[in-house]
Amino acid sequence: MKGDLFSSQHMVRPATASGMTIENAKCIRYTVDGEMHARQGAMVAYRGNLQFERRGQGVGGMLKRAVTGEGLPLMAVRGRGEAWFAHEAQNCFVVDVDPGDEFTVNGRNVLCFDSSLSYRIATVKGAGITGGGLFNSVFTGHGRLGLVCEGNPLVIPVSPQYPVFVDTDAIVGWTAGLDTSLHRSQSLGSMLRGGSGEAVQLKFQGEGHVVVRPSEATPHKAQQH
Repeated sequence: MKGDLFSSQHMVRPATASGMTIENAKCIRYTVDGEMHARQGAMVAYRGNLQFERRGQGVGGMLKRAVTGEGLPLMAVRGRGEAWFAHEAQNCFVVDVDPGDEFTVNGRNVLCFDSSLSYRIATVKGAGITGGGLFNSVFTGHGRLGLVCEGNPLVIPVSPQYPVFVDTDAIVGWTAGLDTSLHRSQSLGSMLRGGSGEAVQLKFQGEGHVVVRPSEATPHKAQQH
């Protein structure tokens, strides 16, 4: 079949470097030369000599299974080749984590990341169970983190003078240096829910950035309603 049957905008071009790149708005390509990590089930295609391995929580160099509020399991991808990752046609974006940085992200938004990044599972300080999921993943080190969300993400600066309030279902992640707490708005809750309860948001204070998705309901919640 001739390649000119397809629009050039959909054709995969040769990789120019190893690592993570945005293939299109809905997909990330990772050129593997060694090892990387990804969400289980997120691989949509690959070529080359690659091995995919589900790993449980272990010791030493074994990949930990990150159980977040969304129950996210991870896998290791090893070898040399190319793999494409996507999740439910959600939009993809990349966060660059530098040494000394720390980025907290909701597990449901993690797609793939460099093996040079370390992560730990942490609760949302001051937010309790309602803080966008009890557990979140905190990434440190030096590398790239591929994320997904419904629609294009909003990156909102936070300053000491201007705290930011985010719907608990819309939060994607935030940078280090921000304090979190639970904020209840009785008047807003009454307005949005006909007086049947309080609206609850995460309040961010300090100096940094918050990443928000332009949707306050997860897909399964939307189907239920």
